[in-house]
Amino acid sequence: MHSLPKTWVIVALVALWSNICTAFYLPGVAPKDYAMEDPVALYVNSLTPMSNQQVKSIISYDYYYEKLHFCEPEGGPQKQSESLGSILFGDRIFTSPFELRMASNETCQLLCETKPIPKEDAQFINQLITDDYGINWVIDGLPAAHENTDDHTGEKYYNIGFSLGYTNGDKAMLNNHYNIYIYFHDRPGGFRRVVGVVVFPASKDTKLDKNKNPVCDKKDLAFSLKEDGKSKVVYTYSVTWLPSNTAWATRWDNYLHILDPSIHWFSLVNSIVIVLFLTGMVGMILLRALHKDISRYNAVEAQEDVQEDYGWKLVHGDVFRPPTQLMMLSVLVGSGTQLIAMTALTLVFAVLGFLSPSNRGSLATVMIIFFMVFGCIAGFVSARTYKMNGGEAWKSNVALTAVFFPGLILGSLFALNFFLIASDSSGAVPFGTMVAVLGLYAIISFPLSVAGSYFGFRKPRIEAPVRTNQIPRQIPDQPFYLRPIPSIFMGGILPFGAIFIELYFIMNSIWFHRIYYGIGFLFLVFGVLLLTCSQVTILMCYFHLCNEDYHWSWRSFLTAGACGFYVFLYSILYYLTKLDINSFTSTVLYLGYSAIISILLTVLTGAVGYLACLFFLRKIFGSIKVD
Repeated sequence: MHSLPKTWVIVALVALWSNICTAFYLPGVAPKDYAMEDPVALYVNSLTPMSNQQVKSIISYDYYYEKLHFCEPEGGPQKQSESLGSILFGDRIFTSPFELRMASNETCQLLCETKPIPKEDAQFINQLITDDYGINWVIDGLPAAHENTDDHTGEKYYNIGFSLGYTNGDKAMLNNHYNIYIYFHDRPGGFRRVVGVVVFPASKDTKLDKNKNPVCDKKDLAFSLKEDGKSKVVYTYSVTWLPSNTAWATRWDNYLHILDPSIHWFSLVNSIVIVLFLTGMVGMILLRALHKDISRYNAVEAQEDVQEDYGWKLVHGDVFRPPTQLMMLSVLVGSGTQLIAMTALTLVFAVLGFLSPSNRGSLATVMIIFFMVFGCIAGFVSARTYKMNGGEAWKSNVALTAVFFPGLILGSLFALNFFLIASDSSGAVPFGTMVAVLGLYAIISFPLSVAGSYFGFRKPRIEAPVRTNQIPRQIPDQPFYLRPIPSIFMGGILPFGAIFIELYFIMNSIWFHRIYYGIGFLFLVFGVLLLTCSQVTILMCYFHLCNEDYHWSWRSFLTAGACGFYVFLYSILYYLTKLDINSFTSTVLYLGYSAIISILLTVLTGAVGYLACLFFLRKIFGSIKVD
């Protein structure tokens, strides 16, 4: 009888949700209809390395960087507004002199003829060609791409950007002619939508006639920019409009092609096998060893029949003793839970499709906002952990939680930003954006962290299930594999093993400037990582307790956190095998960003390990009777 109202409530909620979904679209992602001959804007973005083999630099440059001498529109290029995440990830979008009109084909149109290019600038351009730099354009929100073929399936897909030039022996050939193919989808009423943009660049030694019109010839020789200070470049372009059956809603499918998804599945299966193995181990300990131990400890038989305490029960009076450096541990655990919440919610939004790559920079923007908002979680968990262990310097805890970890990350990023500024990179974050990020931190993150700490300290202290002895128990000598450093590094291998294959694809997308869209795989791998970290930590903690070593707090944090150390080692291996970086600045930037990623992962996984171990210990010691 009571199920009827619930059914009506569910039906009403579903109807409301469907109405919301029908009316909802992401900002900047609404389709745009063009009539015949309507102007279609072509925007230019920064130049980035786009090698398919080995990246030789990680520095990007503005399209209108003075040394490049690209054609500018009349009145100068106009900067386009971008999201915070887009700016932080190096997008610099400007207007261009290209004139495109819907369904209007053009052949060999003159863009401009440059002034004589100075020797140093010509050397710079030729070096960029040698380093496999690519040009990035945006038309109707779609990045201009070049076509590639999947070796496994034979399918064609789009890779963002197209080459600045190519090398022919020792000579660098500059691509100064652009064959632009734009695919459109017909709509009722004679309107059309852009659903694909492919560019085939070419190097042509084009001349101008007396009327300053380009003399185009398919047999033109390739153009090499001479380093004599006298060479001019003639830039031309052709436009071809092609009808397509691709609907506007699926136009990103060609860009979001996953190469060899079987590898992702192998990675996921590998990770799940590790988790099942650990789950079996933990289950065996909990169901067999612990169950027998607790039954024995709680025996109420005659005194002479009761076995003396041994193993993990012997340390019941010391296991909840406050750890050394309690303040720092509390702060790191709080910051780690903040990262867990940020990562989990961001991945949920990405899996649901809210963070489409068509909304440029949305992923980074959402990550930053969530990190700021979840400062309240950092403050709350840090305060609860600190108070549980008897900490009294609550003001220092509040201040350090709000400032230490965000300050460390922001300070490191700002320091690396000076290297980008010194190299004239477009990836350098503008001063105004830096101030905006600091403003967001001061307005959102800092107050929320303080508020979280306030509520954390207001709540009653979490009491230990057993009393702590006044005199610490002496810890016997431990076997080599249970000593701190070996056990920490052994424990960190399994979480790293669960993620390293997916890590390879993520690093490829970061350093080779590709779109990573295995979000579903990443979401599952993240869940596997959390399970692996918690189970490894519980196993190692149990082994240490059985050997009467009760120093679990920092060890549980560092055992799971060692995953970040292995990620940094892997990034060094990736640098040596996949990259061909020779400049000092690019090396510092690569190692700096890799170190920041590793620190973030260390703190995240360390917090998982500590909280899992705390939960485990409270459960088992709360199940025994202690005199």
